[in-house]
Amino acid sequence: MIVLGLDTCLPSCSVAVLDGERVLATAREVMARGHQERLAPMAQAVMAEAGLAFDKLDRIAVTVGPGSFTGLRVGIAFAKGLALALDKPTVGIGTLEALAAEANGLVFPAIDARRGQLYLQAFEDGRALMAPDALSADTAAARIAELSMGRPFTLVGSGAALLAELMPSVRIVDAEGADACHVARLAAARAPAPLKPLYLRAPDAKLPA
Repeated sequence: MIVLGLDTCLPSCSVAVLDGERVLATAREVMARGHQERLAPMAQAVMAEAGLAFDKLDRIAVTVGPGSFTGLRVGIAFAKGLALALDKPTVGIGTLEALAAEANGLVFPAIDARRGQLYLQAFEDGRALMAPDALSADTAAARIAELSMGRPFTLVGSGAALLAELMPSVRIVDAEGADACHVARLAAARAPAPLKPLYLRAPDAKLPA
């Protein structure tokens, strides 16, 4: 199965095309802004490097959040448009689940959500132990202590450094964003479904009074 994986939810833009477990081509750029301008050219370059036309894809996978409101909408809109043009199925992958794939065992992917909050989820060997949630650092640390029960674990993502201040000597995996290779691998094992963004809180932007 040939899958195109995309991630634009965090401060990076990542694209990969996989045939089963084999990575045919991948590209990744760290960027705070500019996902909309870079995503299509990166996807085109990755497909060209893989030697594939877009109609050879079996499905299109994209991270659906949580993350930057603008970023996740960019990725979802691009995936939807491409899927419609090619008549291909789509699969949405949670950003936290994709981050968790960076490590084995008990993993807590955490994203710095600003405003004193973290987006947090828990996985053990790929199985979700809790639903994604927006929590304060103290509450997140307490949730981790409750679920880990003294066992070793790994923190992954931009929120890991904030949590490490509350729990020293923990293993940390830095990640600016999700790896599109993980997005594609996870999607290959899922049933296709319509893409829906995962929002854990209201947007920061407010309508004028």
